[in-house]
Amino acid sequence: MAKLKRGEIEPHEDYGFFGPGSVVWKVWSYPTAPTVGFQRAVVVEELDPPLVAAVHATQGIYQRSRTRYDRTLRYFAMVAFAGSREVCKAADVLVKVHSKAIGRLPYGGGTYDANDPASQLWIQLTGWHSILYAYEKYGPGKLSAQEEKEYWEACALAAELQTCSPDDIPRSREGVRAYFERMRPQLAASPIARQAMNHLLRSELVLPPTPRWAKPASLAVAKAQRIATIATMPRWMRDMAGIRQSRLLDLLIVPVMKTAFALAHLNPEVELRLLGRISPSTVAVIAPVKLGIPPRKEEVLTPAEARARHGYAKPAEAHLAFRARQAARVFGDGEAPSEQGLIESQEILGPLS
Repeated sequence: MAKLKRGEIEPHEDYGFFGPGSVVWKVWSYPTAPTVGFQRAVVVEELDPPLVAAVHATQGIYQRSRTRYDRTLRYFAMVAFAGSREVCKAADVLVKVHSKAIGRLPYGGGTYDANDPASQLWIQLTGWHSILYAYEKYGPGKLSAQEEKEYWEACALAAELQTCSPDDIPRSREGVRAYFERMRPQLAASPIARQAMNHLLRSELVLPPTPRWAKPASLAVAKAQRIATIATMPRWMRDMAGIRQSRLLDLLIVPVMKTAFALAHLNPEVELRLLGRISPSTVAVIAPVKLGIPPRKEEVLTPAEARARHGYAKPAEAHLAFRARQAARVFGDGEAPSEQGLIESQEILGPLS
């Protein structure tokens, strides 16, 4: 990645939905977020049968590991840091992208739909919980009680950009724990879930090609991140998925990662260069925040205000006719769904290859 030049960085239109001083910017801008936190989220998600059925059917994580990671991380970063118009546009096109991920469950009967509110709630909570957990374990530590309250209120606000209801978002750590306990009987480590989880734990798949002399170091970094991510997963979840790692490794990796992340966090340009290795398209999203470049309008909006200003529907109500046509193609005609949403998303979330 070429050296960043401050004058070449495009400022955001506004502060989006959170802004400077928010706990979201504090937690999501720490280097644990795009690494261990994000990897934990996408690995844990696969235990949900409808979600992993959609992932397996599209095969994106296997055929385009690097670009899939890049595009997904870019979207999550946009919600936290980008301008409100850009985020509304991304959330809107994501509904069309997810309309392709529908079909019949491979185990136990029934159907899946990536736009289903229950699936979106699972994604939202595993994502936000994982980012916070990684920050606490390998970063500065636990938030204050007031910061944690603000964090889960922010999670509920961000849920307005998904098809789930913000009313279903717990507003406390205890509420989040209760949600995961309710979900636990519904989770399953099916063959496709185990395959996906083990694949997503291979951090080296999202790194760019490296010269032969640098490969040992690159693989060592990938191995360390894998160990760190597994160390954040509860034992029952590891046992369910057949993921083995000793308690000794769980302990030893903590000081290693805390030190590495603290050192990286000392220099914003170093952080951005490291981010560019795992998610090039996310750099433009977070660079203005890291380098203190103010937006064109220094204001924070709510999702409702942003939708009204920029002319977007609530995600749960967006593209209903298109989604109905997709369902008719798949369940009625037995055809493959249209990839129109994926094609349109490239302008916003980055190329597919």
